[in-house]
Amino acid sequence: MDVVFSPELTICGIEELPGQSARNVTHVLSLLDPELPELEAFQSYGKHLRTTLRFHDIIDDLPERVRPRPDHVTSILAFGQDFLNRQDRNAASHLLVHCHMGISRSTAAMLTLMAQGNPDEEAENLFTRLAVIRPQAWPNSQMIGFADEQLGRKGDLTAALRRHYGRQIHKQPQYVEWMTKLGRKAELDMAILD
Repeated sequence: MDVVFSPELTICGIEELPGQSARNVTHVLSLLDPELPELEAFQSYGKHLRTTLRFHDIIDDLPERVRPRPDHVTSILAFGQDFLNRQDRNAASHLLVHCHMGISRSTAAMLTLMAQGNPDEEAENLFTRLAVIRPQAWPNSQMIGFADEQLGRKGDLTAALRRHYGRQIHKQPQYVEWMTKLGRKAELDMAILD
């Protein structure tokens, strides 16, 4: 299969959204906290298709917080299938995925979409491409696990995620403190450090 998700991919956080409006974005996947009000940034965007999913960026059950669930990933894949179905090789398309910071939920969603659009591509290569798109990527492990299962990847996305975490810790050691404070120590424990 040809690589469908090629150069026109963007991952960002909420604060970066206004700066993306001039990029002719055609499709947006918004991953927001449930309590966050609707974002005004998209009023300055041109015509685009947008899907919004609401859940928190956590990996364990917490009171009054919505953890990522399999149905959220099912919705991400439905968004991806719609994107694939609408592709016109004669027209430019630009996919933007964002969450609050552009680090965890959005990078997990983008990796899921890349794996969906390129089912024969090695997981390691998908993560390499993800890091080019968003160098600070720390994909939510719960979401990657659900994507692994729903895409029938037999654990290769999760295995590649473990190596990705190891590379990120090596490049950005501050992630150890940050993820510990965020209650994501289980992801640090997953990391394969070379």
